Amino acid sequence: MLTHLLVRDLAIVSHLELDLRSGMTALTGETGAGKSILIDALALGLGDKADTGLIRPDCVRAEVSATFDLDRAPLARRWLDENSLDDGDDCLIRRIVASEGRSRAFINGHPATLQQLQGLGEQLVDIHGQHAHQSLLRPAQQRDLIDEYAGQRTLAEEVAALYRRYRDAASRLARLQSAQADREARLALLRFELDELERLDLRPEELGELDTEQRRLRNVGRLQEMSAGLVQRLYEGEPSIHQALGQGVSQLEDLIGLDPRLTTTRDLLEGALIQIQEAASELRGYLDDLDLDPARLDQVENRLSQIHDLARKYRTAPHLLPERLTGLRAELSDLEHADVQLGQLLRDVHTLETDYRDKAGRLSAARTEAAQRLSETVTRSMQTLGMAGGRFAVEIRALGEPSASGLDQIGFVVSANPGQPPQTLTKVASGGELSRISLAIQVATAECGQVPSLIFDEVDVGIGGGVAEIVGQLLRKLGRARQVLCVTHLPQVAAQAHQHLRVRKYTEGERTFAEIKTLSRDDRINEIARMLGGREITKKTLAHAREMIEHASG
Repeated sequence: MLTHLLVRDLAIVSHLELDLRSGMTALTGETGAGKSILIDALALGLGDKADTGLIRPDCVRAEVSATFDLDRAPLARRWLDENSLDDGDDCLIRRIVASEGRSRAFINGHPATLQQLQGLGEQLVDIHGQHAHQSLLRPAQQRDLIDEYAGQRTLAEEVAALYRRYRDAASRLARLQSAQADREARLALLRFELDELERLDLRPEELGELDTEQRRLRNVGRLQEMSAGLVQRLYEGEPSIHQALGQGVSQLEDLIGLDPRLTTTRDLLEGALIQIQEAASELRGYLDDLDLDPARLDQVENRLSQIHDLARKYRTAPHLLPERLTGLRAELSDLEHADVQLGQLLRDVHTLETDYRDKAGRLSAARTEAAQRLSETVTRSMQTLGMAGGRFAVEIRALGEPSASGLDQIGFVVSANPGQPPQTLTKVASGGELSRISLAIQVATAECGQVPSLIFDEVDVGIGGGVAEIVGQLLRKLGRARQVLCVTHLPQVAAQAHQHLRVRKYTEGERTFAEIKTLSRDDRINEIARMLGGREITKKTLAHAREMIEHASG
């Protein structure tokens, strides 16, 4: 869950630090105070598009840092581990937007791409309302939620694994059946190519050896001339390096009597004398063995030509010809034993398809039962959430072909008002309705979801009175299982919160600022009273606010 948020120079926020707790947190403030700034900052930190217009005037950059406790975030932990960004029980996300348009992101101190930020953000926070990260709008998430609600996640994983095995076996079978059609022609070609490559008999290391020998044989004259010259300069010439070093050693012998510190230098020169003598001896031996051999050069070049000709014929690199030979042998063996393999593959494909359809059928049955239960539960909630007569349904349609997700296509549809045809969640016109439907789904599946933090932005748009109180109660209930942050303008909702934040906008000179404060109990009573009665707060209003808070906590 989100435990700490730091914002610098973003919009009208100069500096903001917040510590957040589990449960339900309400964010309130007067109209225009900037209640959405917290969500905007968090969305930016989780990979939303950076806009330099968000940077506070007269500032060169804006920064958002968010710290998450990963104790109840298994998906985020897995994502961090897979991306080698894991750093213990906490995760720090940092986003910097510069005035020249550059944006930088960091995950646990490591530079991160925007795609990585978005990928991790989807595992940490769901924002419901007119914002991104609404995972319930994604068909894959809807399907996973039904599987979790049905208690069949393990079965769904088994179906996916069986499908992959069935698909691979079916692909192998198709390739083998296709090869059977021209089996005899292919066998003849394979045997011819094998015979050609086997007669070449190219060892894996031979090409390098031939290249080295060819260079040596082509340059024997130069090698002899330069090596002989070196022998002369090192040892046999007049004067030679060996003679010069010997004279130096003799001179140092005389000087050591005057200063013993020259002993080390004398020893080094003596060692050099020995090295020079050995090097000259090696060169003489090398020259004795170095003979011009035109016949051998012809043999090497003919062999290289043969290798390169075959490489061009088979359109491969010369050093890969041994691998080509191995591949041809394997293909020939497969074709020669194709009847046995074909029979086994046919049995394997049949067995895998039978197992797949058996488990996929059981999964479909579980999904159908869970879909009915969830549809009824969410529809009942909608009647109390300002959508009387509305209906929610989980549609399950049979797929024509097997897939990794089973034999079903799953989608959430809703009719927010009587007489309206059901539509997908993405086509629900009202953002407030979408938020409340999402809330009902989240409450119904609270124990299933794996995203630890949920944010509801203006979830109470267009409602009031008893409906608003029910919304607040649902949010509070959801806060028992997940961290919930709700931006609201209704006291009935705010009174249900476990933690209350207030946004206040103020000016100093010609500059505007916003601050967010965690309210004490007394401050909270005053804020609820303001939301109830406007600017003029009476004792009766304060008493009503106190009663609402106590009733919610009772």
